[in-house]
Amino acid sequence: MKNNPLPFSKKNYQLMLIGIAIIVVGFAIMGLDSSPHGFGFMGLTLGPIVVLSGFLFEFYAIFYKNK
Repeated sequence: MKNNPLPFSKKNYQLMLIGIAIIVVGFAIMGLDSSPHGFGFMGLTLGPIVVLSGFLFEFYAIFYKNK
């Protein structure tokens, strides 16, 4: 086993950045809802689903192992 000072590989960090971008897009979708106080479809359904998928992608990025 080689001595790597970083806990994750470069691929893990790239996947984590993609996950963060997905989460930010989800919050942007929630903010773009035109209904009052964000109570429309984008604010209550679409945005939270995108944010949740971003967090699930983050778990995948953390546990990803190079072969």
